[in-house]
Amino acid sequence: MYSKKLFLFDFDGVIVDGMKEYWHSSLLAFEKFLNTPNIVIDQNLHKQVSSTFKEMRPWVKYGWEMLIIVHEIIKVESPLNNDNKIDFQNKYHQNCQKILFDNSWAAEDLQKYLNEARQYQIDQNFDNWIKLHSPFDEVINFIEKIKKEKIETGIITTKGRVFAAKILEKLNILPELIFGYESGTKVEIASRLSKEYEIIGFLEDRKKTLIDLKQNTLTKDIPCFLADWGYLKDIDRINLPYEIKLLKLESLEELLAI
Repeated sequence: MYSKKLFLFDFDGVIVDGMKEYWHSSLLAFEKFLNTPNIVIDQNLHKQVSSTFKEMRPWVKYGWEMLIIVHEIIKVESPLNNDNKIDFQNKYHQNCQKILFDNSWAAEDLQKYLNEARQYQIDQNFDNWIKLHSPFDEVINFIEKIKKEKIETGIITTKGRVFAAKILEKLNILPELIFGYESGTKVEIASRLSKEYEIIGFLEDRKKTLIDLKQNTLTKDIPCFLADWGYLKDIDRINLPYEIKLLKLESLEELLAI
C-alpha cells in the first residue's frame, strides 16, 4: 500500500508556453556559440517567432532538435518554410540525423550550446528571460489545489532541470520533485517513481510519451492525460489508444474528482 500520492506534469507546453524562449535561445545559440557559414542572423529574426517553427514544434522531443529546425529555417539556401515543411516532417528523425551528419555536429554539443545560451540570458537579464515564458494559469491553479489535497507534484521535462527550476520558482510553483533531461526518459523516471508513489495522473502534450508509458509494465496503470493546449500535431487528437484521455484546459478541474 502506497503512503504517498503523486501527480506528474510535463513542463513545456503544459505548464508554460515557451515558444518565444525556444526561438530566441536557439537563435542566440547560433549567434554566440555555434558559428556556421550557412546562415545569416538578422536582428529582426528575434522580433517574431517564425510560423514554420511553430508548426514544427510538435515534432520536437529534445531541446537540441530546435537548433536543427532553426538552422533549417534561417539558412541561406533552400530554407525550411511552410511550403516544404511537410516533406521535412514526414522523415523528421532521419532529416535531423542527416543535418547533424552534414554539419559534423553532435546532438550533445547542440544541447550544450542551447544550455549556454539560456545561461547567458539568465546572467545578463534574468527577468527578460523569464518573460519569454507564458504560464497557463489554469494549470498553476490546479497544481495549487491538488497540493492542498496532500497530493505531491512532480515535473518531468526534457529541459535542463536547472532552467525549469528557475522558471517554476519565479512562478511560485514549488513541486516536490523536478526532473530534467539529465535524469533519463520520462518512462524511466515514472518507472522509478512508481515503486514509491501511487501515481494518480500524468499530464503531457506528447502523445508518443503517453503511449510509451502505457506500454511499459511498471507504468501501464498510470492515468494518462494529453494536454489539448500543448504542442500537438492535428492527428494526435484522433483515436487515442490505451484509454489516454484528451484534456482541455477548461476541464482541468474535473481531474480533482480522481
